[in-house]
Amino acid sequence: MRRPTVASTGELPPDCGDGDEEDAQVIVVGAGPAGSTAALYLARAGVDVLLLEKSAFPRDKVCGDGLTPRAVHQLVRMGVDIDAPGWTRNRGMRWVCGGRQVHIDWPALGAHPDFGLTRSRHDFDDILARQACAAGARLRTEVKATGPLTDRSGRVTGVSALAGADKQPRTYRASLVIAADGASARTALAMGLRRDPLRPVATAGRRYYRSSTRAHDPYLELWADLRCSRTGRDLPGYGWIFPLGDGRVNVGLGALPHRNHGSIDLKATLDQWLARLPEHWGLREENADSPLRSAALPMGFNRRPQYSRGLLLVGDSAGMVSPWSGEGIVQAMEAGEIAAEATALALLRPSGAAREQALVHYPREVNRRWGPYYRLGNSAADVILGRYGYRPLLNRHVMASPALVRTLARLLTHVADEPSHDLIDRTLHTLLRLVPSPSTHEKTPAR
Repeated sequence: MRRPTVASTGELPPDCGDGDEEDAQVIVVGAGPAGSTAALYLARAGVDVLLLEKSAFPRDKVCGDGLTPRAVHQLVRMGVDIDAPGWTRNRGMRWVCGGRQVHIDWPALGAHPDFGLTRSRHDFDDILARQACAAGARLRTEVKATGPLTDRSGRVTGVSALAGADKQPRTYRASLVIAADGASARTALAMGLRRDPLRPVATAGRRYYRSSTRAHDPYLELWADLRCSRTGRDLPGYGWIFPLGDGRVNVGLGALPHRNHGSIDLKATLDQWLARLPEHWGLREENADSPLRSAALPMGFNRRPQYSRGLLLVGDSAGMVSPWSGEGIVQAMEAGEIAAEATALALLRPSGAAREQALVHYPREVNRRWGPYYRLGNSAADVILGRYGYRPLLNRHVMASPALVRTLARLLTHVADEPSHDLIDRTLHTLLRLVPSPSTHEKTPAR
């Protein structure tokens, strides 16, 4: 297959690759961070991959726009130029709770950079999709996958779709399909893969503001002492102010409502919080640069199995958002890489049992990397975070102890070296090794 090259401007056409080749070895549904990462690594492995995206680029997504060092590491591995205009570096996090604040610099670990990044999702996904195109993936935008195609045994053989502004019916066939179609998880649902109702689903809302005083802050700021507007209870989540470096900040909040506490009015709670903030920060209605937008955050591996009958689930479609922090981009990119590796190796084998053996490595590897961390996080979300928010974790004793603050920061962001770099790493690895194995109902076999 002819592979496109990047022009001197670094740009590629919106749809890249040969237009007359609509079948592929692998189809990836969704060109967000999970899908574009999977397509990039598949293309690098020499796999003919077709990447289908329902929207046109650039396009906006609800997100905090903040990237931890773990996510930066993935961008570097993908070959993204993070020194290009539009990327803003940060030194760490500032936690605010109960009238106290602490600064936590990102640790200098061997496996990760010692800085984070911010960039608007308006063009972040576009950058990753173009990177996949440069590696050889074929991108088709404005193609909305409407459902999987299956053979008589129920195995996926491709997807049906509506293509273009006139929504022409199309079919795209492939040996394997990777579903990266976000929280809607249409492809997974059509295959009968339902969400686990016991796993958490948070809601996040964000808005952009023009703020000359906060747009170049070297820290990502998180507030853990917000109150729900309706009940006065502690918000089961946190608020954030993330500098974008272009005169704007991303301001929002995420909430993990407990099933006994009812829904949360994100707009009223956000307005109530902003009214507390200093007026010279500029976070007022007259400086708003966007409407408030919200989205669901499927957490804690709430859709399983992550591989079934020729279909692999990555990112939000598999509920991979962290139950600890609400972070989802790094998990999406890492899962995309793992899925691509398993898929490329599987295609080297004949169809049948040998290929299936390679494909079931994907959920096993995902569980090896994140299983204990997510199981512990799901418990914390149910017992603490979803009931009382982050205030109990950021009590005055923790906030007064630099060692405890750094340990908690690494736990919440899952930034640690393996093998251990220091005492904090060793403590966290020991903690995760003590997490019990999954219960019987969690061990869902691939079908």
